Amino acid sequence: MKLLVTFSRRKGYEPIIAKAVKETGVLIRVDRAHIDSSGGEVLIDVPEESCRLVSEKMGSLGATVKILEHPVVRDEDECVDCGACISICPREVFTFDGEWRLAMEVEKCVLCGKCIDACPHDALSQQVPG
Repeated sequence: MKLLVTFSRRKGYEPIIAKAVKETGVLIRVDRAHIDSSGGEVLIDVPEESCRLVSEKMGSLGATVKILEHPVVRDEDECVDCGACISICPREVFTFDGEWRLAMEVEKCVLCGKCIDACPHDALSQQVPG
């Protein structure tokens, strides 16, 4: 399960991911990270059964956590199965199935946004965390 974690450095330079792993015992895979002197945004992947535990731990450490069940959403009515997203995706999220219809493995997505920009029919969008 993907979690989008944002944090501010105003509270110091706590190693929140390391603390979350240590205190929950859950291994966390970092898919994407953007961190600078003022704070950061990290996309992590955790086992679905540990999602709430990790989310609550990160929250207690001062981070804001959004659970992303479907990071990239495909509008079935707009998609024409052209495959433009296949060639641009660095994580091979998109493939064609046996009938040449677009298939997605959203668990591989790292929210880079390249597929959204490449789609000529605006059929792909990023989930707006709520």
